[in-house]
Amino acid sequence: MKNHLPKITHRKRFAAFLFLLLAHFSFGQVPNSYYLPQNVSYDPKIPTPQQYLGYQVGDWHIQHDALVGYFKKIAELSNRVQLTEYGRTYENRPLLLMTVSSPKNLSNIDKIKADHHALVEPEKSASLDTKNMPIVVWMGYSVHGNEASGTNASVLAAYYLAAAQGAEIDSLLNETVILIDPRINPDGGERFSSWVNANKSQNLVSDPNSRELNEMWPGGRYNHYWFDLNRDWLYTQHPESKGRIQKYHEWKPNILTDHHEMGPNSSFFFQPGIPARTHPLTPKKNIDLTEKIGKFHAEALDKIGSLYFTKEGYDDFYYGKGSTFPDVQGCIGILFEQASSRGHLQETQNGNMSFAFTVRNQFTTTLSTLKSARNLRQELLDYQRSFYQEKNASPVQSYVFGGGNDPVKVWEMTRILRQHEIDVYEVAKDETLDGKSFKKGTSFVVPLNQPQYRLIQGIFEKRTTFEDSLFYDISAWSMPHCFNVPYSEVKMPLTLGTKLTANDFPKGKVIGKSAYGYVFEWNSYFAPRAAYELQKKGYKLKVATEPFTGVIEGGTKEFSYGTIEITAGSNQQANFESLNTLLQTLAERDGVNFYGVKTGLTPTGIDLGSSYFAPIRQPKALMLTGYNVNPNDAGETWHLLDTRVNLPLTMADITQTNRMNLEKYNTLILSSGDYSALEEEKIKTWVRNGGVLIAMTDAVNWVVAKGLSPVKIKAIPADTSAPKPYALAERYKGAQQIGGAIFQVKIDPTHPIGYGFKENTLSVFRDNTIFLEKIKDPYNAPLIYTNEPLVSGYVTERNKKLLKNTPSVVATSFGAGKVIVMTDNPNFRAFWYGTNKLFLNAMFFGSTILSGVRGGED
Repeated sequence: MKNHLPKITHRKRFAAFLFLLLAHFSFGQVPNSYYLPQNVSYDPKIPTPQQYLGYQVGDWHIQHDALVGYFKKIAELSNRVQLTEYGRTYENRPLLLMTVSSPKNLSNIDKIKADHHALVEPEKSASLDTKNMPIVVWMGYSVHGNEASGTNASVLAAYYLAAAQGAEIDSLLNETVILIDPRINPDGGERFSSWVNANKSQNLVSDPNSRELNEMWPGGRYNHYWFDLNRDWLYTQHPESKGRIQKYHEWKPNILTDHHEMGPNSSFFFQPGIPARTHPLTPKKNIDLTEKIGKFHAEALDKIGSLYFTKEGYDDFYYGKGSTFPDVQGCIGILFEQASSRGHLQETQNGNMSFAFTVRNQFTTTLSTLKSARNLRQELLDYQRSFYQEKNASPVQSYVFGGGNDPVKVWEMTRILRQHEIDVYEVAKDETLDGKSFKKGTSFVVPLNQPQYRLIQGIFEKRTTFEDSLFYDISAWSMPHCFNVPYSEVKMPLTLGTKLTANDFPKGKVIGKSAYGYVFEWNSYFAPRAAYELQKKGYKLKVATEPFTGVIEGGTKEFSYGTIEITAGSNQQANFESLNTLLQTLAERDGVNFYGVKTGLTPTGIDLGSSYFAPIRQPKALMLTGYNVNPNDAGETWHLLDTRVNLPLTMADITQTNRMNLEKYNTLILSSGDYSALEEEKIKTWVRNGGVLIAMTDAVNWVVAKGLSPVKIKAIPADTSAPKPYALAERYKGAQQIGGAIFQVKIDPTHPIGYGFKENTLSVFRDNTIFLEKIKDPYNAPLIYTNEPLVSGYVTERNKKLLKNTPSVVATSFGAGKVIVMTDNPNFRAFWYGTNKLFLNAMFFGSTILSGVRGGED
């Protein structure tokens, strides 16, 4: 197959024969011997999965309550097992971690954990004796809920490790601590298992067109809010990730496996992936050890006749993925990808493939991983120790971040860093670096002279040169740019202040009590949540479209565009007497300062009764969902509004929307998707009557095609270069895509879309090739790409040229309504805090945008 695994080449033909034979054999219920090694005996007091569940693994897709019950039963009966619940999902399902080792090790597990954690602490690790130290292996299954063979294999793994008897298993458990995370995504897994089990026939149907094999939108891949949890290992925005990463750092495993599925017409993949697509911060030794481990997988899969491949398709670049996150921390991450049956049986180009067959491959490589861990135990332990003993060789000595106008985003950045056991310090004194001011008390230092220096670089660095131009995932994720927080790379010694031992939320205050009214700035990340809470309780709000100076307790204060006012004059029907008490609660909860104003007459700028204070409509939003809508992008919007703004969002499928009365909504959200089935005239009439339509990324195509916006999309020039070899076609076409990079735009803070932003530039995330032509009236383009837009990540020169000086956001009128198009995704993966405000501004202030260049009509 490949020269690094030479002994398998002569077996390919025999393996293909066995693949078809075994797949055929496993269409019906299979015996335990199909899965389990038969050269050992099994403890009869530990029930087999079939005895506990009432069916054989592979006959049905296990549901989460049954999985939890079986793991609890094993923990109850086996002295080799400890079971921990490390969190709860959004749907309140338990997240489990099973620790398996010898009874002797388990009785001393806290010391083993402490000794193992000391491997990553250079001041302690040199004295550790790795000859007698157990290795730690983390087995993670089915982060994508509809890739179910992993979770069902975890059931077999738990049984085997608890019940197998003999010298070999005793030796394995004496030398190894095994951590089993059986279902990383219980909410998605339950959604999927319910679907395929409900649509299973007694006579299995293998036709790929079968309803069983085509789950309903959004599918089981995602968690409750339709996020891909395999992209959340680094920035930990979801409860599943937060709990799992806490356990990861408690243990610092030596091997972490990540069991996935891929298209049914493939075979089985295990790492290494494509070497040129490994992140440069990952040591070459990591790849070497991955190859050594791979030989154990090849040997095991050869024995059962399964086809497989390596060094193709998949990469190890983005550190937010499960199999790559460990690589920057002295651990070996291993990705497994099994061709999916999706249901219980499916026709493939390799013949009919059963669910049981897919489970068997995942369980087989579970055992081969454990065998490799035992055989390479000391080498892997020594590698982890040496990984953390190396010193930073980069000219950057520390990163300083903070300041800006929003301490909430700084607080969240700090939470993430500290979760990854990264030391964060206060600045010792006020600093001016790269022309930016970093004040003591609001700014922080992350020195690279600490064990996690590689991870720190992976989080903060900007990178624009690459060995390869294709990426399985995004090519840039620099934290300060994601959060729009000022930072500086410091290449000189910097005196450190106090090391952070806590990270308290930056509560706001109510400054002065007023019978006239209050104002608050739109700077805080949670200002929209405070505004919506006030609207929900009946208070009418207005937004300043010009700056002013307010008379407040202790003197005066300048307030900028986007400041919100709540005055007694505008709220005569509301309980204004109780407002101060409510504001106290919101200030602490949302990190917002509220200022009592003594008078409506201002020393400078607009007065509080000016018509330049525009009324803010309470958002009543509808988002279109369903087939042809990207679940990730739609889920990001749902999550933002539901969990961070506390704003109820109605979601309806396109066909349902075509039948609905839209009058109760004032905001319509089109996330990435194909809206060709949407009734054009219905939407035009709704916008014309005063609605605000927000279209993001490729939803812009539909809006432009229907004449709702005057913008024009650039045609991408055809490739007229010299003929290229056919074999390079896929690589060339892939390189022309923007897989995920960071770009700089100029932002207008005086435009309602720019309210609350302090600087005149902003970093945005882009993963598409929709380029807009320049528009005639620049006042309607509050965000425009700079002349040199690339900040970090990969982009071709052609695409960079198409992008520069073009609009990123355009807001225009259509009748009495507004149409706001955004070529970039402001809510990307929940960790792009820096641009969430753009989207929320469109929701809260879209109706206040003055008419300029209009769409198809007045």
